[in-house]
Amino acid sequence: MQLAYNLAKKGCGGVNPNPLVGAVIVKDNKVISEGYHEIYGGPHAEVNAFRSAKEPVEGATMYVTLEPCSHYGKTPPCAQAIVDNKIARVVIGMLDPNPLVSGRGVKLLQEHGIEVESDFLSAELAQMNRVFLKFIQTKTPYMVMKTAMTLDGKIASYTGDSRWVSNELSRAKVHELRNELIAIMVGVDTVIADNPILTTRLTGDKKGRNPIRIVVDSKARIPLDSKILNTGTKAKTIVAVTPDADQSKINEIKALGNEVVIVGEKNGRVDLNLLVQALGEKGIDGILLEGGATLNYAALESQVVDEVHAYIAPKIIGGYEAKTPVGGKGIEKMKDAVNLQNIHFENIADDILVIGEVVY
Repeated sequence: MQLAYNLAKKGCGGVNPNPLVGAVIVKDNKVISEGYHEIYGGPHAEVNAFRSAKEPVEGATMYVTLEPCSHYGKTPPCAQAIVDNKIARVVIGMLDPNPLVSGRGVKLLQEHGIEVESDFLSAELAQMNRVFLKFIQTKTPYMVMKTAMTLDGKIASYTGDSRWVSNELSRAKVHELRNELIAIMVGVDTVIADNPILTTRLTGDKKGRNPIRIVVDSKARIPLDSKILNTGTKAKTIVAVTPDADQSKINEIKALGNEVVIVGEKNGRVDLNLLVQALGEKGIDGILLEGGATLNYAALESQVVDEVHAYIAPKIIGGYEAKTPVGGKGIEKMKDAVNLQNIHFENIADDILVIGEVVY
């Protein structure tokens, strides 16, 4: 199962909104085949394992990280393929909460006399597939808020200079996260100030996927010559505005080949709860929030952030006017602060990365 888990991770950046799945076939105490779900719309892990088998699989045991599907989607059901290939025993890492699958894959296998065992490495597999698990159960995206700050909690100097807070290795790790999550979200003020392109740039010979760019722009203030509106890449840009945004500007944004989503407002700004629902309906299962202080606070206040990645650099710049990662009105009392759980710390050269799940 550990081998199947490691195989599943190879699908990062290619299978959203499907889950990461790996499969291993064992016969006579020997691994005879491996497979993983490589790309959305392509064969599932079980099928890839059958295709790569170098000897007959009849009577073998299959280890698969997620319950085999039992329904027709973009591909035929994997549970039926297991039956057809006369596998004798299936060991499942975790059951699939997808209502189209949940328990049905196991039932189909058992009805055909296949021995089934489940719940191996389930905690680790749930963590790996946390984006899929939230999306399949709530139809809203899993949101990761990423920040990079100095030791005294600043994301830029008082002049607005922010290149660079974190080190090169930390920035490379952020690009891996951009590849893993299907979309990236920023506020219009970030676009105006930095004019980012928000693409994925991986190190070495790795091939990455550019995320869908989402700009929260209540009044449609985004400059039409912004890089994010004129990238010419396959990944699209979505601009989220409120109903009272200027219609002529909306038309100009669309004319450049971009998409505009009109979302109800809250306190004069895009209602983020309504926005994540709209994005979920578009199949966006995960979002990397690289917002400024205002958007970060609004996202936390709206309780749409699931996880925080905070990079802390051993630098001190000070300044009353220097911005912090989270702005807004702020929380009145310490007892009401947003807390994190399941904390993980990582050293990246001289930076420290803190990862935690948000508790509301």
